[in-house]
Amino acid sequence: METKQIPSSVFGLIGERLDYSFSRAYFNEKLEKLKLDDHSYKNFEMSRDFLLSRFRESVTYNKHLRTTNGKNEIIRGLNVTIPYKQDVLEIVDELSEEAKVIGAINTITIEDNIWTGHNTDCYGFGKSLESYLPIKKNALILGTGGASKAIAYTLEALKIPYLFVSRNPKDEFTIDYKSINKEVMDMVSLIINTTPLGVIPDVHLKPDLPYELINESHILYDLVYNPSLTLFMKLGQQQGAKVTNGYQMLVHQAEKAWELWNK
Repeated sequence: METKQIPSSVFGLIGERLDYSFSRAYFNEKLEKLKLDDHSYKNFEMSRDFLLSRFRESVTYNKHLRTTNGKNEIIRGLNVTIPYKQDVLEIVDELSEEAKVIGAINTITIEDNIWTGHNTDCYGFGKSLESYLPIKKNALILGTGGASKAIAYTLEALKIPYLFVSRNPKDEFTIDYKSINKEVMDMVSLIINTTPLGVIPDVHLKPDLPYELINESHILYDLVYNPSLTLFMKLGQQQGAKVTNGYQMLVHQAEKAWELWNK
């Protein structure tokens, strides 16, 4: 009698540029420590013009993916990064409460071909911010992409007033970079960069801020983690500000994703 082969469990990351990504190394190390030899974590890199619906279809219709070594694999969970955190809303079947409110997804659980979108960024950011609490003044969120929405959600939960900053403001809660003057800087203590400016290899890039107005009362939080000290952080540090990158946020959100995949 032929023994039925149990497919290996695959988790992975959807994104556009994944060569610098934290997730694959982090999760594969975790799988190794847990001795889960029948599990793996892979990058699913795709260009901006690729149809996510096509990826969903390929996973659905090729439920068991046969690899070059003849093993069957099944995708059980996904992480999502730039620029797809909002785009993937179109391919999931259900949303967690956080993802529904935030309007962005960074984790997907797949069970019986039901794709459920979650947002663990808000949890990760909240945990990583604990050592800086209480925030005494207001916050500026640089950028208005998917990651910024999770940051805003967390700041609201912590009752920290904030404004978005964008090159193209579209509402009354968003200002442009040119509007950040001394009066604005005196009103804020936390500045969070949610844009990819400064990530490797573009380490010379930074948000367009009046860095000379930064002082020791400010906290500069960069969601970028590679390099560990971005130009945004370096310039803030030179002015006496506290600075931190997004590594701890990533660790906390990753552990939350792992918990969801293994419920």
